[in-house]
Amino acid sequence: MKYIKLVISIQDEYQETLISELLEMEFDAFEQQDGRIITYVPKERFSDVHRERIEGILRAYPGDGFIETEEVVADRNWNEEWEKTIVAQNIGKFYVKPTWQRGEPDNDSILLEIDPKMAFGTGYHETTRLMLKLLPSVIEGDDIVLDAGTGTGILAIAAIKLGADKAFAFDIDEWSITNTRENILLNGVEKKVAVRKGSLETIPSGSQYDVILANIERNTILDMLPKLKRLLKEEGRMLLSGLLEKDEPSVTQKLEDLELKVKEIRQENEWIAYSVENRIV
Repeated sequence: MKYIKLVISIQDEYQETLISELLEMEFDAFEQQDGRIITYVPKERFSDVHRERIEGILRAYPGDGFIETEEVVADRNWNEEWEKTIVAQNIGKFYVKPTWQRGEPDNDSILLEIDPKMAFGTGYHETTRLMLKLLPSVIEGDDIVLDAGTGTGILAIAAIKLGADKAFAFDIDEWSITNTRENILLNGVEKKVAVRKGSLETIPSGSQYDVILANIERNTILDMLPKLKRLLKEEGRMLLSGLLEKDEPSVTQKLEDLELKVKEIRQENEWIAYSVENRIV
């Protein structure tokens, strides 16, 4: 079968958003690299209409666009190729693995079995690693947790395995809701994690949370923060990521304006994560 290979230049923080749109256009194989996405689509499913639509989407991200397109002949199991790139690894207190990988955690590690949808939420992006490493410092027994923009559900599941009592997770993408439900079942926490499609409007009325987790991106976080603050209990804690080093001034100022105290900022490569607590007035 003949495929069209596209190489698209796009900033890392926008890659998953673009991929979700490409999935709707029947692209089905992706490779994420620093600053670009490589994707393939069967030749008969790609036309000038598709290209124009992609170009229109990319105009929302100044400076980004196609590097090249190329016709290739391939007969490959794309999912099998992609699965080879997802390997088990230790992340902080957790041992994260897909079900198709062999391996067991050591005595001190907590097993997280996460089967991500293709190209999404593998759990190995810097922001997810930062959140997982910070999570044990904010979770206490019987906590009620909110996971905003849950992706694969990995953070909500990890919170429960650390001792939290319940978690509510939401995401705007249908693939995320399906994948999160699958991973909840894989980890045996279906009685403790609820998930809904949508955004803040899906949260049950009157809810208050001990811990709020938001691994999204800067603009969404800045927009959500006032609402998240109102959902946080008096001595609540919050972890924020999906943020770049350059985002620190604007995010720190927003937290200061909302009287949220920064306990720690942790960094991996150009990505950062915040550990925040609600100030007691």
